[in-house]
Amino acid sequence: MPEFKPSPVEKGTPLSRPAHLLHDVPLPAAVVFEAPLTHNLAWMQRFADEHGAKLAPHGKTTMAPALFKRQIASGAWGITLATAVQTVAAHAHGIDRVLMVNQLVGRPNMALVADAIEAGLAYCCVVDGADNVRDLGAFFAERGLILNVLIELGVDGGRCGCRTAEQVETLVAAIAEQPALALVGIEGYEGMIAGGDEAASVCAYGKRLVDTVRTLQASGVLQCEAPIVTASGSKWFDLIAEAFDQAALREHYTPVLRPGCYVVHDHKLYAGAMANVKARHPGLEGELQPALEVFAHVQSLPEPGLAIIALGKRDIGHEPDLPLPLRRYPWGTEGEPWFDVSGWRTTHIMDQHVFLALPEDADIAVGDVIAFGTSHPCLTFDKWRRVLCVDASLEVTEVMATHF
Repeated sequence: MPEFKPSPVEKGTPLSRPAHLLHDVPLPAAVVFEAPLTHNLAWMQRFADEHGAKLAPHGKTTMAPALFKRQIASGAWGITLATAVQTVAAHAHGIDRVLMVNQLVGRPNMALVADAIEAGLAYCCVVDGADNVRDLGAFFAERGLILNVLIELGVDGGRCGCRTAEQVETLVAAIAEQPALALVGIEGYEGMIAGGDEAASVCAYGKRLVDTVRTLQASGVLQCEAPIVTASGSKWFDLIAEAFDQAALREHYTPVLRPGCYVVHDHKLYAGAMANVKARHPGLEGELQPALEVFAHVQSLPEPGLAIIALGKRDIGHEPDLPLPLRRYPWGTEGEPWFDVSGWRTTHIMDQHVFLALPEDADIAVGDVIAFGTSHPCLTFDKWRRVLCVDASLEVTEVMATHF
């Protein structure tokens, strides 16, 4: 049997260094532009600081430790993650504080986290049920460790979390019976709120989080000097920040915002959310900028008005919106001029092909490169083991590994 040899090239990996995106990289490739990335890091950190909150960006968006480190270097308090495996990956790459906003379930996952805590990781997870509390308490007692936990406060019809004050009280009592668990605050997620006046509902939910953590602190059940209160995705971060922006919280609690997609933003879903933030706060200086694009070649021009692009579901997210054509780079030209593609639109996506509808007078040739934007960046990052950071001239400045 012939010896197995792994492929020497992964998709989107430069063939040389230094490298130019259009000359030295087999396309398609996922690309993060340096200037808007740097802008977004500073913008969101400044926003959190101005509202007296810590920033713990949700790392599941990118699972790129190079980006985690940039976020920490920009002032982030820690990194939010969703799973034990993500937690271990982040810790292995130098992240020393993780907020895991899911219940920690299953002994193998508990073992991963326990090992990381023993290795120095500052960690807490959320709980919303007595069964999980008992399992965690027994496991971490066996390991001789204290596990910090947050009670998750949910919303009716939402995802996880306690729905009522009575459920919170029951859970507090269950945690108190487990010496290996330390209750350190309250966690929530407002992104599942829908219907009616959503903004008002988000504001009410933020107030509910604050009221709950204060009630628990007054009752003496929280086991830390500055209890955590945390929420915020990338849609309503301004309203949650306002709910947390109180002198008493700044002085006696640890309010934590957790947006993730802001780091690269997008061209539609979160672009719309940013427009709404600006509408709610006309005096807000600046805004987030899209940084993530995927570049791919025109593969075929089989009939008038149709281009097939060498790009597919394996390369770019397609929910809630299909990939958005942004620019055309003609094949083989000097200086890499690009051209507007207004009126071009994606109509269909398959595993390895995108169908692009064109105006009758479209100037296009096989081999041309099309840059596509995304709507919701998370589902693009997880399709790549390597993401390229490039400057404005498309020179590759960094190759960033992902660890999903």
